[in-house]
Amino acid sequence: MRREEAMVPEAEFRSYYGQPVIKSPVWHEPHMPAYLYLGGLSGAAAVMGVMAGLSGRDRLALTSRVTAALGATAGAAFLVAELGRPERFLNMLRVFKPTSPMSMGSWILAVHSGLTAVAATPVLLATRPASRIAASLPAAVTAVLPAAGDAASLASGVTGPLMATYTAVLLADTAVPAWHEAHRELPFLFAGSALAAAGAAGMLATPRAQAGPARAVAVLGAALETAAGAVLESRLGLVGEPYHQGRAGRLLRAARVLTAGGGLLAAVAGRGRVLTALSGLALTAGSLVTRFGILEAGRASAADPKYTVVPQRRRLEGEGRAPARAPARMWP
Repeated sequence: MRREEAMVPEAEFRSYYGQPVIKSPVWHEPHMPAYLYLGGLSGAAAVMGVMAGLSGRDRLALTSRVTAALGATAGAAFLVAELGRPERFLNMLRVFKPTSPMSMGSWILAVHSGLTAVAATPVLLATRPASRIAASLPAAVTAVLPAAGDAASLASGVTGPLMATYTAVLLADTAVPAWHEAHRELPFLFAGSALAAAGAAGMLATPRAQAGPARAVAVLGAALETAAGAVLESRLGLVGEPYHQGRAGRLLRAARVLTAGGGLLAAVAGRGRVLTALSGLALTAGSLVTRFGILEAGRASAADPKYTVVPQRRRLEGEGRAPARAPARMWP
């Protein structure tokens, strides 16, 4: 006797009525992209300032110190604006949890911001607008400030790399597919973008004769960001689609053009002011647009359930386990 054939094929589960499986990130524009950009800028500028100071390039070192302090301060302001209330950030400092990227990131931001502020204070007090403030300080304070600034600058060279990359770890530690699956490349991409931004700031704010190291940093950062982005999009396969589709794809394509073009111009920017300005502005825009594109790609991947369900099914099949299937629907 022949077995009765099933009238309805076995259903393949993807999501419940096509609804997202995970919640979309609730971070807002422009607060979070600006924070990610400014944090990376501050971290890379701090490292560049230390290297410039140790190699005797005092003008670039001073520029980098101020850039690091302003970037950290402005970045913290955007983060507080994103959180809504300042006390929410202060509450995160009540706990020190090494296994939590959010907890460690809060402490990195707090320590790095303080160090860069101390490092930049002697520089700012030496300027003409702040000369009256400096004159009103006790002699003991003004005598100690330069040494304290140098010590804080050296310490910020340690927190700088952490500041430039911890946000990549923070994104990758979420359940958002486009971020989580890119956990290998995102730190390198953010580090390259931060170096490009810091190099651009150094080029724009330092005389060309003394900005050679800043141009080298900009070229290195542009190359690292471009390479990491290419590897990310090629390795992720299906989950990498949001990085080159829709709004995120348009943003990241524009960022690649700006970063690559700015990096090429940085290699010859020492020949003229116009080239320096074009290179610095292109790299700055590219670094900022990259952050917008990365956040948009994460939102797109969270909104489409296939980027969550399909990779999970493939992993289960690779482990030899049958994925869960929903019962076949017997009615329309």
